[in-house]
Amino acid sequence: MVSAQLPADPCIVLVGATGALGATVLELIVEHRMRHREIRLVASARSAGRRIPVGGRAETVHDLEEFDFAGADLVLFCAGEEVSRRWVPVAMAEGALVVDASGAFSSHPEIPLVVPSVNDRLLTERPAEVVAVPSGMTVPLTVLLHAVERWRGVRHAVLSTYEAASGLGHQGVDELLDGAELTLSDPGAELPADRFRPALAFNVLPAVDRILENGASRQEQRLVQEARRVLELPDMDVAVTCVRVPVVSGHGATLFVETDAPVDRPELVELLSSLPDFVVHEGEDLGSAPTPLTAGDPDRFHVGRVRVGPHTSRGFLLWLVFDNLRAGGASTLLRIARIALASRASGERPKSLPR
Repeated sequence: MVSAQLPADPCIVLVGATGALGATVLELIVEHRMRHREIRLVASARSAGRRIPVGGRAETVHDLEEFDFAGADLVLFCAGEEVSRRWVPVAMAEGALVVDASGAFSSHPEIPLVVPSVNDRLLTERPAEVVAVPSGMTVPLTVLLHAVERWRGVRHAVLSTYEAASGLGHQGVDELLDGAELTLSDPGAELPADRFRPALAFNVLPAVDRILENGASRQEQRLVQEARRVLELPDMDVAVTCVRVPVVSGHGATLFVETDAPVDRPELVELLSSLPDFVVHEGEDLGSAPTPLTAGDPDRFHVGRVRVGPHTSRGFLLWLVFDNLRAGGASTLLRIARIALASRASGERPKSLPR
């Protein structure tokens, strides 16, 4: 069992390298010049053998079923939950640090679920072998609620999300675009509905993921559970409704927060502007509010329509937009990976996931 500290320039393995999130992670590794001595790209058998440009060279995509994780220092999982449940223990057994974005371990009590600037202290208090990355919507929600809780206290929060097709990867985007093209050419045609049911083109779906026995969707349940866990507020009163909209990429949300103490709008705007990676868009006309097409910097969270409650000052409303693949996904994952790499102490590493 390897027990030395990770090198300054790690060998990085990217699982799910050809998917929407994986491709974005790879793009940011190159764009931000994340140091590494080697990068290995891994995907399913149907993508094996592809050559993908990484910086100034082309890297070959390896078949996950045949891949050897030996020698890997950092393994980034950007595939589905089933892939992570099967292969994360394999990567760990080779001594790698694992950062998983699938959601497979987000409720595991012994695996840290981390949002940078909110609870990344977990990685310095007890350096981890596996770190779970929350849902993209959980990240700005918890950053914001964490700040407001310390400022005025949070009594109740209501979140409504408007999630893009890219939340289901390349296949989700392709189905939306195919359906839109088909509708425009033949309004009466039966639309493809493999990834979204009913079809998403020119439609709005009142749930994201499957509906559970209690009436909530799986995505709504995940958001509530993750927010409570990251904020260490297990009884936090938060209600969530997740909606899928016919947008290629870029999630939106409305948020209402009822506070314990009165809110002054200028102070609230100042607080929001001070949050890491947040941009506040001010203006009286509709065009000043950020949208998936107009928000700007894809690595930041964009807030507009900030309003203090009309009948009470103990609360506020706002509109939130962000690039779900970059700000909510790849940027967050890589920030977590950097913190975990820097915090990981030398010592014997476990051979299996904590139970």
